[in-house]
Amino acid sequence: MDIAKQLIDVSAAAGANAVKFQKRTPDISTPMDMRDKIRSTPWGEMTYLDYRYRVEFGAEQYKELMSYAAAQGLHCFASPWDVPSVEFMEAQGALTHKVASASVTDLDLLRALAETGKPIILSTGMSTLEQIDTAVETLGTDRLVLMHATSTYPLPAEEANLRTIETLRERYQVPVGYSGHERGLQISLAAVALGAVTVERHITLDRTMWGSDQASSLEPKGFEALIRDIRILEEALGDGVKRVFPGELAPLSRLRRVDA
Repeated sequence: MDIAKQLIDVSAAAGANAVKFQKRTPDISTPMDMRDKIRSTPWGEMTYLDYRYRVEFGAEQYKELMSYAAAQGLHCFASPWDVPSVEFMEAQGALTHKVASASVTDLDLLRALAETGKPIILSTGMSTLEQIDTAVETLGTDRLVLMHATSTYPLPAEEANLRTIETLRERYQVPVGYSGHERGLQISLAAVALGAVTVERHITLDRTMWGSDQASSLEPKGFEALIRDIRILEEALGDGVKRVFPGELAPLSRLRRVDA
């Protein structure tokens, strides 16, 4: 809980809009062939299923974290990995839900999410266009944001395939964002330049901490720089209407010799 609150602090200080956790019912969401595998954890060796239970927050903890985030002006929601987790997050008052890339083909989960009537953010990593077609048909497009993603951790540049942002936007006629797992900032910033309406990144207090996602996570200074540069790009992209800007008037009068 202390680390979670520190990550919320980092997000607020950096200027993020929201924080997102993951919510699982381990008995449902843990693959059968993974349950009994032994994993080394900060709490000693245990089965993967026991580990998954060990890292889950309960209702009181979520209530505390969501209140803590709200006090700093941040929305707080989660990626539910199963139907009971959708019900759990609904009970916590989450304003939206995120579908993890691994869940794109879980139609029972998608139907439960659609029934909430909430906006849904759908990541598209590890998925074919045909699988995304089915997911979009199940969720509907009225309150849908797609996220282009490649689920390689960490993501090499040659697998980023950022032009898919435009492919998804044209195919589904919905807003498209970017969920990044790369090292550094450049690919996320390029996604914004290509029209991504939202950016999701994993963050950490320190990449040397224990955990499988550390290598693809941003530390506080990097996250702050990313959001700063995204805000600059938002302004720089403009509206696409060609005009003479006020700052050009002095050079115009000084440099142009022939009037139109």
